[in-house]
Formats: sequence, C-alpha cells, structure tokens
Amino acid sequence: MAKKNGNGGFGKVFLGFILGIAAVAAGAFLYLHFGTLPVAVSDAPFPYEKQIVKVPLNGRIDREIKTPPFGINEDVFESGAHIYVDQCASCHGVPGHDVGYARYMYPSAPQLWKKHGKSGVVGVSDDSAGETYWKVANGIRLTGMPAFKHVLTDTQMWQVSLLLKNANAELPLPVTQILTK
Repeated sequence: MAKKNGNGGFGKVFLGFILGIAAVAAGAFLYLHFGTLPVAVSDAPFPYEKQIVKVPLNGRIDREIKTPPFGINEDVFESGAHIYVDQCASCHGVPGHDVGYARYMYPSAPQLWKKHGKSGVVGVSDDSAGETYWKVANGIRLTGMPAFKHVLTDTQMWQVSLLLKNANAELPLPVTQILTK
C-alpha cells in the first residue's frame, strides 16, 4: 500500500486561493475597462458614495481643525465679503442670486447664501469656522472645490470662513452691499 503525502491538499488550496485572487483582479480590470462606471457629472453616483467619502473627510478635518486667530467684527466681514465675491461667488452664489450651472457640477456646488436642510440653515453656517477654513485651505478632492492655501493668505481664508459661519445672521449693510453688487 502506498502512503499518501499530506502536502497535496495544501498545495491545491493555495493554488485555488491564488487563482481566485487572479480571477477577481481580472474581473475588476475588465469592469473598469469595459464597464459603465459613473464618470460623467450627470451619472448616478455609486450606492452610498457620498456617505463613504464623508467618513475620511470628516476624520481628517477633526484631526486638523484650528480655531480662528481673531474674532468677528464689521472689518472682518467686509474683507471676507470682498474675498468671497472675488474667489467664491462664481460657484457658490451671493445672497439672492444662485449660480445656475452649480447644480450641474458633481457634486453640485452648494449655494452658500441659501437655506438648506430640515433646520433651514444658511450655507455652511452650521459648520464651525475651523471646518470651513480647512475646506477653503485644502479643498476637497473629486468635488471641484480647489485648495486656496496658495492663493489666499491665512488671514483672508479666516475672514471668508468667519463670514460664512455668520451667513445666517444679519450682516452689516456695507457687507450686504459688497455681496450683492
């Protein structure tokens, strides 16, 4: 009688494992190459795409959030309004005037002077100024939101962030006039 070697079973399992990984990799490649992935702005997103992206974004912001180096006053709001009009309004609108093409961006550019959500919050006024500052400074990948840390100074980014934090409050008349010219 011949004695069976016990190593043959392990080799078959290992070979099956390797072939399984190769098959999954080949299938993924073929799907990416020939499939109909949502790459156009008008395509429907992947299931739970927005929720999945928020987890690492919020985690990173929470780790790197800063507090404003100065408080709010009319001068801060006026400076922030000038910067906003020059750098932000073309995508995010101004009070009373939304940007028409913003809804066709993916994801759509939020109109920062418009109420949204169940609580009727204006723009990002429900976010901390530090969160808005992080988004202005670093941008957000795959959203069209650029990073401004090489375009604006820290002071300018804080001025815009503090202005947007207070978008739901009544702003001084000179600030409103700057925003609605």
